[in-house]
Amino acid sequence: MTNIVVPTLGESVSEATVAQWLKKEGEAVKADEPLVELETDKVTLEVNAPADGVIASITVGEGETVEVGAILGAMDAGAVANDTPAAPAEKEALKEEAVVLSEPAPAPAAEPSGDAKTSPAVRKMLADNNIDASQVPANGDRLSKEDVKKFIAENAGSVPAPKAAAPAAAPSAPRETGPREERVRMTKLRQVIASRLKEAQNTAAMLTTFNEVDMGAVMDMRKQYQDAFTKKHGIKLGFMSFFVKAAINALKEFPAVNAEIDGTDIIYKNYYDIGVAVSTPQGLVVPVIREADQMSMAEIEAKIVDLGTRARDGKLTIDEMTGGTFTITNGGTFGSMLSTPILNAPQSAILGMHNIVQRPMVMGDGSIEARPIMYLAHSYDHRIIDGREAVSFLVRMKQALEDPSRLVLDV
Repeated sequence: MTNIVVPTLGESVSEATVAQWLKKEGEAVKADEPLVELETDKVTLEVNAPADGVIASITVGEGETVEVGAILGAMDAGAVANDTPAAPAEKEALKEEAVVLSEPAPAPAAEPSGDAKTSPAVRKMLADNNIDASQVPANGDRLSKEDVKKFIAENAGSVPAPKAAAPAAAPSAPRETGPREERVRMTKLRQVIASRLKEAQNTAAMLTTFNEVDMGAVMDMRKQYQDAFTKKHGIKLGFMSFFVKAAINALKEFPAVNAEIDGTDIIYKNYYDIGVAVSTPQGLVVPVIREADQMSMAEIEAKIVDLGTRARDGKLTIDEMTGGTFTITNGGTFGSMLSTPILNAPQSAILGMHNIVQRPMVMGDGSIEARPIMYLAHSYDHRIIDGREAVSFLVRMKQALEDPSRLVLDV
């Protein structure tokens, strides 16, 4: 037998959720054929068959959490699928073996009766709610979290009160779903997005400063050079490369905006890895443009298109979404006029772009003109960035965007 194992998930990622099994027990598979999809807090990845054969057993169900190296199931390498199901005793033995390999049994005194085949997540739920596994009917060979949730909901009056938790903790039993409601489990990515955004609010002394920028000069430059730029580089000149370049120039002048807090220390970063937020069907992800200060406008535009396309297709690697020093998010693509973006921890600042709208502006000679105006929002951690630095940073960006020649001259 060959085990189906959770692969290394990437730096700082130790667990994943089984999102979907693509094959069933008894089904024949080819080497490198996708067997199961795993969902981490950053990406969705596939576990492929290590060899030709037949799926002998599936030991971890969809929705369960697994750690790196855990056994998801087993396959009979070289076998050919047939219509004769495996003998019950043989099938059960395979499952028992896989469970033992993936989850070493704790000491008997610490293991509640009847739950030797449950996952760590299920055992934790049972312990948190003072429930013995033998009390809960299993809808299948293994007790799942859904089985426990159902048992809690059906026995709300007789189940002992859960162990004491923090006052803000949500109740263990889910509320009853209404007739016109639909309950859908949050994806691992959405759970982590929610957790990290809330953590950023709870940890940082977050403040936002605003300014407006006349985008006329950038729009004129794009119009003047778009054809030549596209012909030479094979890619269109967008707005984001201007903002990335303007941000880098301002970050060099105000290094605290590119720094982070580590305990009682400040880490100043003399490199510029710019994260660009991308909306995907699974949620917001922030791929990173590495060493953006060393890249030309064309290289930045090409990288943004590549990262954005692969983000929406779920093809980004974990390394491509970690380690940024500063983030830019563009709510203007969805029509946002103004917002206060939340920090992408452990970064200390984030820039919010918004839509471009023709607004009446008083010019230097006192005349009034309709100008293409964008509102910018700069959220920052006031623990490390003073108001003067935050406002001056945004002013430098405004100056560079309203006079793009500054980006060429680096002034």
